[in-house]
Formats: sequence, C-alpha cells, structure tokens
Amino acid sequence: MLLFFLLLSSTLQGCAQIVPGVKNSNSCMCKVNLTTWSFPAVRYEAVEKRIETCEESLRSLVEQVFVSNQRLPQIQLQVANFTTRLEPYQYLHARGLYTALSIRQLGQELSQLETDITSVHGQLNNSQSQELTKEVGKLRKDVQKMQTTDTINMKTVKEKLRYLKNNVESCKSIPKDFKGQQMYCMKGLISNISDPVTTKINPFDKSYISGSWGKQAQMDSESDKESYWVQALVSSHIYGNTFRLYQTYKDFMRSTNHRDATFSSSATGATAIEGPSAVLYGGGLYYHCYRSADICRYDLQTNDVKRVTLPGTGVGFNNQFPYCYYECRPNSDVDLEADETGLWALYATVGNHGNLVVSRLIWDSNSTTINVSQTWETRLFKKAASNAFMVCGVLYATRYVDTYKEEVFYAFDTATGKEDNSLALPLEKVSKGVASLSYNPINRQIYMYNDGYLLAYQAYF
Repeated sequence: MLLFFLLLSSTLQGCAQIVPGVKNSNSCMCKVNLTTWSFPAVRYEAVEKRIETCEESLRSLVEQVFVSNQRLPQIQLQVANFTTRLEPYQYLHARGLYTALSIRQLGQELSQLETDITSVHGQLNNSQSQELTKEVGKLRKDVQKMQTTDTINMKTVKEKLRYLKNNVESCKSIPKDFKGQQMYCMKGLISNISDPVTTKINPFDKSYISGSWGKQAQMDSESDKESYWVQALVSSHIYGNTFRLYQTYKDFMRSTNHRDATFSSSATGATAIEGPSAVLYGGGLYYHCYRSADICRYDLQTNDVKRVTLPGTGVGFNNQFPYCYYECRPNSDVDLEADETGLWALYATVGNHGNLVVSRLIWDSNSTTINVSQTWETRLFKKAASNAFMVCGVLYATRYVDTYKEEVFYAFDTATGKEDNSLALPLEKVSKGVASLSYNPINRQIYMYNDGYLLAYQAYF
C-alpha cells in the first residue's frame, strides 16, 4: 500500500486541473481528463522486480556470510596447522637456503680447503690432487670477482665448494682398499634386496615401538662374532639406558640365554641413548648421547663410556633433524652405521641446510678415544628420508611407500662424491613405522626395527 501511495503521489504531484462546471439539477457536471491520474503500472512492476532482486541478493549475501562464519574456524585451524608444520623450517629463511653466504665466510672456508688440498697434494702428488689444485685456484678467482661484482651466483659457488670439499675428503687419508677387501663392493650399488628372511617381535614387548637391533658388525673382531643384540627405547620411545645381548642366533630367536648391559644410570642420564641410533661394532656399542651432538661408545668389557662431538655448524639433535618423509620418527637426528669400510655417523647440520652429513668414525684402542676422520656433505634433505644405512662406503636412503613397503631411492658414494636418486629397491615390512635400518658386512644383511617387529633382509650386488 505504501508503494502504491508513493507512486500515486509522485504521479499526481504538480498535475492538478481547474475545469469549468455546469449546474444541473442540484448537480455540478464537468469534463475531466482522467489520463492525468492513470496508475503507473509499468513503473510499479519495474520497482517491484527491483525489490525482489534486492531481496534475493540480500538472502544470498546472508547465506554467504553464514557459510563464511562456519568455515572461518576451519580456515583458522588450517592456518595454525600450517604455521606449526612450517615452524621447524623457519631457520631456512633466517639462516639457510635463502640467505646468501657472506663473502668473508666463503673466503675462510676456501682458505681451509686450500690448506687441505696442499696437504693432500704434498702426500699424493697424483693427477687427481693436481686437478683439485687447479679447481680450487679457479674457485679462488671467482671469490675475488665477488668482491667487486655481483655477476656470479653465490649459491652456485657454494655448491662447487661443497663438491670440492667432498673430493678432498675422498682423497684424504683413504687407503687404496677403501672399498674394502670384498669383491662384491667393486660391483657397484646394491642391485636387489630380498623379502624378509627373519621376522620376530622384539624380546621385550610389541609396545616397544622404537629402537635398533642387529648382529655384531666388525668384520675382523675375534670376539662375539655370532652375537646379536637388541636396544629398545623405553622413555617416551626416545631414550634408553640398557640393551640385550645374545651369544648366538639360536638364542636370539628363542629369546633365551641373554645378558642385559646398562650403560647409564637412568634413561635420562648424561650417557643415556637418544633416538634409535645404536650399532654394536667390535667390543663397543656406539650410539647418540643424550641431548647432545656427541657420539658415545659403551665398552662391553670395562663398562666405560667414551664420547666425541660430531663436526659441523649446528649439528642437529633433540628432534631438530629427525628422519621424516611420511611420518617423523622422534629424535632420530643422529644415526650410527657400520659397513665393510668401518663405522659411520649420519646426521644433519644447519650449515648444510638440514641435508644429510656423513662422518667416518675411528676407534683408537691405544688412546681409548673416538675420532672423526672424514666428513662428507650431501644434498639430500634429511627430513625427506624415512631412514638410511651404509654399505661399502655408500649411503643409502629410504622413503615411505605404504604401510607394508619402504623404498631405497637414493645413494651417495663417499669414494667418488657422486649421488644417485633414481633407485627403486623395495623393502617389505609388517607395520608402518621404521625406527632404524642398519647393515651388517659379515652376512650382508639389512636389519629393520619396524614398530616393535625385528626384520632382516639379504642384500645382493
């Protein structure tokens, strides 16, 4: 009604008529032009349609606001989730891949590399050491150019420096039989891995989902050649202070005739183990020391614990650089491995942008000390692998495929510095999570601690 009145009043406004009339029998008769007061039906319908359109738009807007209010908490939750997931990688923005290397630091690294190459060249004086001397000379010229121009990509130079440092490590103090006395090591990379040849629940309980196990791994060890061991993490599946030793494979399979050794007063003591990192090598158990960048060695005869600090800028520990890929294994920052060439530590550093670092360890029985003899830097981001192991001086890394399969996808040869990320060697498993992988050079088997299950595989070359 209000709309009708408005339309009518707007139509009549300013259109009043004065007409003459004639009196006839007490009546007044006159002629009036009624078209002046005709109802604006067309305009009424147009306005009515506009109102309907506005009402529909308003309803649509109200629905959108309602849906947005419902989705907003979900979006906020997703943003918070992404922020939490990205938090461990913030160091990359501040100090890692996206920060240009200072020329001064680069110069210092290059000077150290020149010193190492000069030392190696003085000892070997062969074609390889001569080539390294030429390469580092070219790199020095590139660094000098950086001081006056910005035409050289610093990251490219950093990669070249990494490559040269790895070559120096491969030359430095490496015996001619670095590949080991085993002829199969000369065949190249692993060609195949068998289905599990051993499957067993760990001797403690299936609920102990994280740890490591295997066979005594030092090839020239005269004692305990057939001994097997299991180290299960007890405190939050992260820390531990004991491991179990079996003298024979039969005892291990039967879970009988074992000996328990304690290498720390508690699971959170200074010499306790952190993460699934152990390997029994000769007369000692090597593992990652509790909340530190150190490697510990527990002597089975004397019960003494010796330690050494891993080299590198910002060595990751306390869950900074665990194995991840599909699902992170808590505190798997440092990994101890053994193969035909000796003992190894696998870890990551801030200086190498969270990529895997490989260091060779040597036990000096005369001075009873652990020494780090060589270190290589790879380009494989440690959190992009589910686990790793060493065979014939070659680092192999795995990734998650599904609940019942892992895959060896990457290899780094410390003898040549070459990388291969085209591998696709399957590893069957019985559960989703892989706590540890280790290789034994005596029987060429690979040992997996698979969420409380103990699996062994045969490696073929």
